[in-house]
Amino acid sequence: MDTIIIPTNQGLQFCNTDNIIRIQGMSNYCKIYFADNSYPLTVAKVLHWFEDHLPVGTFWRTHKTHLINIGYIKQFHTAQKPWLLLYNGELLAVSRRRASLLKKIA
Repeated sequence: MDTIIIPTNQGLQFCNTDNIIRIQGMSNYCKIYFADNSYPLTVAKVLHWFEDHLPVGTFWRTHKTHLINIGYIKQFHTAQKPWLLLYNGELLAVSRRRASLLKKIA
């Protein structure tokens, strides 16, 4: 079980990476969504920071605004517009370029 230490405006937040479903980038901020249904955490970090600090092979960047924990992917569709269905019911778009990369490694 991996833990990531995330600096927030209220101090350091210790997060179990298995509890993170996805991270959504919004300019200079990110919103972290958790499997335990706790309130999403908004932090002043960019997605690239998370890519550097999360375990390799556990998270996958679907496009410029999302990092997804691959353990929460239920379905991957590569139709005209690729998308993912997560176990929590969310549908997320996947860029065509990143979809082709996923097809190669899957």
